[in-house]
Amino acid sequence: MSRPTAEEFQSALTAAREMRARGEDPYGLARCFDYLHHRNLHLEAVFEQVERYLHSGMAESEHTRLMRVLEQAREAEHRWVHEDPDEPLGL
Repeated sequence: MSRPTAEEFQSALTAAREMRARGEDPYGLARCFDYLHHRNLHLEAVFEQVERYLHSGMAESEHTRLMRVLEQAREAEHRWVHEDPDEPLGL
């Protein structure tokens, strides 16, 4: 499987959001795609911060930043799971 281009990805994301806005998502694929996109953004931020932390020799300041980014990802997941009962997508 090849990675989509930035243009392909943005086009698919836009289409997914339009499908949801029109209520045309019978299998929930657009909703899942949108959710996974947002989740991936948070996980990529965690991944980048882990790399910085390790590259720094596990400096305390980088550890603090890592914990902050990790907490942001956890808070986002909590919101997706608990604050929108009509859309249970937490994994």
